[in-house]
Amino acid sequence: MRKIVLFLFFFIALSSNELAAQETSKKVMIVYGSDECHHCSDTKAYLKKNNIDFIFFDIDKNAAALNEMLAKLRKAGISTSNLGIPVIDKQGEIFTNNGVFEEFLKKLN
Repeated sequence: MRKIVLFLFFFIALSSNELAAQETSKKVMIVYGSDECHHCSDTKAYLKKNNIDFIFFDIDKNAAALNEMLAKLRKAGISTSNLGIPVIDKQGEIFTNNGVFEEFLKKLN
């Protein structure tokens, strides 16, 4: 009986790891912004309307997400001194809303 329980435990653990790997390998757009930002709200609405999968991080409430965003911006060579949000991580392509908002939205597709 103990062998069966151990087998089931390892089978479930293995299945969970495979599922987690599938979830993390799926390319999902990351949106860094603020719930107080109207461009951020409009960006989320645009993504939902166009059935584009994304994860939203509120950088006002999540210090780890803020630090992650800043590190990605620096790595991409984007200045953080006059930053416009939202900041997008589209499968490794990092860009911000600095300019015409409609042009920014077109980059999301």
